[in-house]
Amino acid sequence: MSASAVFVLDLKGKVLICRNYKGDVDMVEIDHFLPLLMQQEEEGLICPVMSHGNVHFLWIKHNNLYCILVLDSCHISEYFKELEEESIQDNFVVVYELLDELMDFGFPQTTDSKILQEYITQEGAKLEVAKSKVPTTVTNAVSWRSEGIKYKKNEVFIDVIESINVLVNANGSVMSSDIVGSIKLKTMLSGMPELRLGLNDRVLFALTGRDKGKTVAMEDVKFHQCVRLSRFESDRTISFIPPDGESELMSYRINTHVKPLIWIESVIEKFSHSRVEIMVKAKGQFKKQSVANNVEVRVPVPSDADSPKFKTSTGHAKYVPEKNLVVWTIKSFPGGKEYLMRAHFGLPSVENDEMEGKPPITVNFEIPYFTVSGIQVRYMKIIEKSGYQALPWVRYITQSGDYQLRTNA
Repeated sequence: MSASAVFVLDLKGKVLICRNYKGDVDMVEIDHFLPLLMQQEEEGLICPVMSHGNVHFLWIKHNNLYCILVLDSCHISEYFKELEEESIQDNFVVVYELLDELMDFGFPQTTDSKILQEYITQEGAKLEVAKSKVPTTVTNAVSWRSEGIKYKKNEVFIDVIESINVLVNANGSVMSSDIVGSIKLKTMLSGMPELRLGLNDRVLFALTGRDKGKTVAMEDVKFHQCVRLSRFESDRTISFIPPDGESELMSYRINTHVKPLIWIESVIEKFSHSRVEIMVKAKGQFKKQSVANNVEVRVPVPSDADSPKFKTSTGHAKYVPEKNLVVWTIKSFPGGKEYLMRAHFGLPSVENDEMEGKPPITVNFEIPYFTVSGIQVRYMKIIEKSGYQALPWVRYITQSGDYQLRTNA
């Protein structure tokens, strides 16, 4: 079902903009508009209001998932610094034109913000609109990439980024762990190229009978709209015409047991009405040729602690009183190395009556040229009718996600 109209309202229910696509929406008095819509919502005629700052977007007569996609990808805030009632009123024409380009007769059309900005531009109070264009759903054109793109040097940069989520209990046992990954592109290619990406996908290797070497089993795979899903579902080939510039091609999850790459041992001793002594040992449990950068070990301390003193074998430690943390920073942490940090805090003579929890130690880090899952880009084929040669560059990064280690203290 298509949308009949889109309304933009302020917090009080005042209609700022109404774009009527079919002419079958009865206009009512502004003062009674919002109560009427709320009544319709209760009767199942419309879906809930979506808010952004001080402005509501509200639509009627549509399939929920369809139109949420349209309004979500509208990116009106990219045209204004702040999406407020005043910015809507001051840029009425821009918003109206955006709604015009987004939908045609109530059906979503161009929803990519980069393409919209080519057709609708703004310089101060002046609006320039390019020549009208037949909806992409009619021409079957590629809505996320413009024609006529040219580069002197054709390149594509591929970033494989994996985040590790780990929860370790106070006894040192891993309670939960998984890997969340994404493949991001920076495409600088002329024309309208077709790309084919090959990974060491376990399902692909099983289909082709090439179970050679390390493979990975990806779950919850999500693709950019440019990927041909039918091709992937049939033979696991990732084939696509890429957006120009930066984009996220796909994301995935790997549900597997992950050994903590930076292991933390801690001893926290409280001496009542006197002091707190903290000892933290960090060990790199990854390959010696790899190096973790910008490591931060965040150790919780009592809220009433004071007079901090630190001693570290490397890096530096500082007290962050507003967060009740000691932050130990190590700029470069090679694999297989161990480092130690000691901290001393004074406690007031009057004990704090408030019951405090036991927040965990958290660790932030980034390891370049390394993936914990072992995922690999086997090939990147670039096919363009002019036959130019292009260079693909691949970079691997592993970083901390939700990385927590519980303590006994």
